[in-house]
Amino acid sequence: MERAVDVAIALGSNLGNSLEILENAIQHLSEHPAIALTARSAWYRTAPVGPPQPDYINGCVTGQVRNLSPEALLEILLAIEQVFGRERRERWGARTLDLDLLLYGQDMIYLPHLQVPHPRMQERAFVLVPLAEIAPHWCEPRTQRTIQALKERLPLTGIQRLDSETTGNHY
Repeated sequence: MERAVDVAIALGSNLGNSLEILENAIQHLSEHPAIALTARSAWYRTAPVGPPQPDYINGCVTGQVRNLSPEALLEILLAIEQVFGRERRERWGARTLDLDLLLYGQDMIYLPHLQVPHPRMQERAFVLVPLAEIAPHWCEPRTQRTIQALKERLPLTGIQRLDSETTGNHY
């Protein structure tokens, strides 16, 4: 039986030509036969979390996956990061591309290498602002709060929406 699941993925970059890398990462996701993207947010310039480094460009996409387990989707995300030269040197360090699986339907997954919902998403405006733009009524399964409600609980300083003709596109 075919299983279709709604997913949310966060994208971020602060090394190289970040906008080009992020656009190409979305293209890679959209070309995968088991992934159907449904919406994408605007891009946002955000202050980094962690060691001193350049500002990030962040955004989110939503989609639907068919017959793809959370672990298999994670492997796809990690492979796309590798295409763009992702190196894991230090926690929260600068990176060419970061792809995080935020939500996988209403599933709650607690594995050593994968936690869904993303364990820190409700503390991060750089995730919730773009996600609320495209999926405000989605429910985060741990808290049972909507993405919009989670966003409204956070200070929104250090986040600047970038003007783009691709803003808010739906697939």
